[in-house]
Amino acid sequence: MHIDAKQIDNNSVIEGDICIIGAGAAGISMALEWANTPYRVILLEGGGFDYEAAMQDLYKGKETGQRYYPLESARLHYFGGTTGHWAGFCSVFEPIDFEKRDWVPHSGWPIKRGDLDQYYVRAGKNLDLGPYEYNYEYWRETDPSMVSLPFDQSVLYNKIWQFSPPTRFGTKYKDTIVNAPNIYLYTYANVTDITANEHASKIEQVTVKNLAGKQHTVKARVFVLACCAIQNARVLLASNKQAPKGLGNDNDNVGRYFMAHLEIKSAEVWFPGPDPLKLYSIDYGKTKWRAELGVTAKTQEQYKILNGTASFTPLEAAEHQPAFIDIWKSADPKERAKAFGKYDVSDKKGPKKSGYTAYQLFTRIEQAPNPNSRITLDTETDALGMRRAMLHWELTPLEKRSIRTIYELFGQQMGIAEKGRVRLMEYLRDENDTSWPEFTGGGWHHMGTTRMGTDPKTSVVDANCKVHGISNLFVAGSACYVTAAAPNPTLTLVALTLRLSDHLKHAAGLIS
Repeated sequence: MHIDAKQIDNNSVIEGDICIIGAGAAGISMALEWANTPYRVILLEGGGFDYEAAMQDLYKGKETGQRYYPLESARLHYFGGTTGHWAGFCSVFEPIDFEKRDWVPHSGWPIKRGDLDQYYVRAGKNLDLGPYEYNYEYWRETDPSMVSLPFDQSVLYNKIWQFSPPTRFGTKYKDTIVNAPNIYLYTYANVTDITANEHASKIEQVTVKNLAGKQHTVKARVFVLACCAIQNARVLLASNKQAPKGLGNDNDNVGRYFMAHLEIKSAEVWFPGPDPLKLYSIDYGKTKWRAELGVTAKTQEQYKILNGTASFTPLEAAEHQPAFIDIWKSADPKERAKAFGKYDVSDKKGPKKSGYTAYQLFTRIEQAPNPNSRITLDTETDALGMRRAMLHWELTPLEKRSIRTIYELFGQQMGIAEKGRVRLMEYLRDENDTSWPEFTGGGWHHMGTTRMGTDPKTSVVDANCKVHGISNLFVAGSACYVTAAAPNPTLTLVALTLRLSDHLKHAAGLIS
């Protein structure tokens, strides 16, 4: 059932068994798990079903530190959330991504990769992916023409990606959600406050507001915060009536450890003659899977570097494309899409069959968890009276050293095989230079801010995504990530959400 919160009586009281706050990839995935069950599910979406400038303005914020994109353009504020503009890149985290790495401060999840395998299978179905197979050998058998570059597979490997169509959750799942008899979807229901009991050990209700001037109260047995990493932290920090520092923030961890993948032009590779690199190429809208250059766990440990991948773009096209951070600088997502289209490097006729002699190497690498990279609240408020978010994005020398090392290793491997030569971009050549070039950018992959862990002193939620010290408040999505790994976060955040849903159904004892 769909209810427009602007149209119901002011100060209405809405009640259910479980309240899911946010209707993006995480919130919708959670709601789908509860469709047609005996439980009354309240799904709150701040916007409507389409883009509206006034709603998008509620995501406006300030940025300091390392240059970043306008906050209001990096997430979409309507049903379906940011799946409305994602590109569909999907791959799994590797086992090392969950481990405590002595060279990566603040690393180590309280769960293992194996804990997510069954949920990756289910998440892949939500995202319209192929079989749960992410190793090169499997896919090579389906297409023997997908030939690997000749590198030592103990040093580098082919990191496999699958591509969602991409699935637009707001389109694909709208009817299922609206027609489910036990799901009550409220649009224009922005959560501006979470009210706990006197000791802040249990949530009693949340307050929702909209631009029509209406305010409502939602009561439930269990609350799941399923907004993005920035908004999850913002809501918790703003909910400070019973907890002066914000809910879940007794140890000043809410908002900290904000992570975004670094996505940056890094090097060039030159071959003696044209090479199609079919295994590593992409034809948008047609490619179902491909590989990127990955770094093995053994290599990461040996060289004490972060996990990252490299993709290949024909140099003749890539050298004319500005950095993403210069293309995607408009606060209006629609204007940003137009700008990206202007500099689209994909060949509308598809990649050349003969290939290219030179390719640009583009890095996607995890950001090391950094407590100084964080979300706080501004003094400025939005149209609903809620304090706006402030992002301070801060990198460390480990990211840059890791990028340089990856391409030095790739260059060595190409030299050994007499296959080609790698040329580092100037900003990577001096190993003592820790500065970042102006074109440094990040993916719109917001992670961290309510990180998972066993110790409340260093984390916000436990291994089951429950906020420490609060019996019925949970967080879904990439805000719970401890480390970022190399892949885009959507597949893993959906898997983690499905795991949380199973926990609520079978283990938490809060809904029986």
